[in-house]
Amino acid sequence: MAEKFPSINEQMDLIRRGIDEIIPEEEMVKKLEKSQKSGKQLKIKFGCDPSRPDLHIGHAVVLRKLRDFQDLGHQPILLIGDFTAMIGDPSGRNKTRPQLTLEDTRENAQTYIDQASVVLDMEKLQIVHNNDWLGKMDFSEVIRLASKYTVARMLERDDFTKRYKSGIPISVHEFLYPLAQGYDSVNLKSDVELGGTDQKFNLLVGRDLQKEGGQTPQVIITTPLLEGTDGVEKMSKSYDNYIGLTDSPGEIYGKTLSIPDTLIAKYFEFATDISVEELKDIKLDLEQNTSNPRDLKRKLARELVELYHDNESAIIAEQEFDKLFIKKDIPDDIPEYKLTDSEKLISIMVKNNMVSSNGDAKRMIKQGAVKIDGEKIEDLFVEISVNGEKVLKVGKRKFLRII
Repeated sequence: MAEKFPSINEQMDLIRRGIDEIIPEEEMVKKLEKSQKSGKQLKIKFGCDPSRPDLHIGHAVVLRKLRDFQDLGHQPILLIGDFTAMIGDPSGRNKTRPQLTLEDTRENAQTYIDQASVVLDMEKLQIVHNNDWLGKMDFSEVIRLASKYTVARMLERDDFTKRYKSGIPISVHEFLYPLAQGYDSVNLKSDVELGGTDQKFNLLVGRDLQKEGGQTPQVIITTPLLEGTDGVEKMSKSYDNYIGLTDSPGEIYGKTLSIPDTLIAKYFEFATDISVEELKDIKLDLEQNTSNPRDLKRKLARELVELYHDNESAIIAEQEFDKLFIKKDIPDDIPEYKLTDSEKLISIMVKNNMVSSNGDAKRMIKQGAVKIDGEKIEDLFVEISVNGEKVLKVGKRKFLRII
């Protein structure tokens, strides 16, 4: 049965929202027109390498664009790069990435799929793994693929050029990464490929390889990279500046309020579903200083919590935040830990997942971010004894009642 799609203008209005570039836009229109006439869905590919187990709202910028195509009636394809993740994407890197095992990538991949369900309609989503075809290629096939591109063209990439001129090693396998990603597009016969602006070179390679193979080349749509809560680095778990898709309502709310004022408009535009008119008003308010940036951040925080949880969670998260930071109260519902004997504070912090390791616990203490009953702890090796109830606070948002 042929699909019925919205008008071309309606589709393009939605496709243009929250993106950086369409390459080339006229081909996007032609593909939509052809799809409209035939009633056949376009294949929209988005590939992600499961190099880490967590997704954040920076990843969601492009996932939400995939959802837009899904809502327009096209076929979204979530490509899990379990094979390419073992190579390591050199995009934006000034050194070779560490390589992962297939087991690592498969374990991370499952968490990606679970988290992507927060944004995508999983019932209408095609999920593929590129190890299914790349892992079966023999060496002669790899040589043939490598013959499609020259070293000079590879060195057109900014990151490769900078490393080459600086004398920083580039491993040969890194040249194979864009070719492997491009071959994915050939294998899937994708009509459109989505990716962040840092993926532009890789996406163009896919377009070139499709032409070489006699296919109609894919249109490329890039989405902006979202800076993290520090306002400096790209959002990443490794920089600890991320807002996770599966973070609790309180974490999403609190982290959002910590962003610099300069990111308010960008987060509203690329990370929420607010209307174009409302976005214009917010930008105007910021330009003319007619609204308090803190009030806009509170609105942004509510929007994000509602997007990934629900309206009630957003209201409760705001109330809890106000209790904690405005009224300086301790949250009502905090976990408890029963002491049976004296125990080192660091051990308590690690056991209760307040920090990721002993080293992290020591770092937090040195930074003055650990308090017991409001008193800052400075002794790295202090022991907590069984002597009445105490409230341990780590950082701004983690509490534990020690009994």
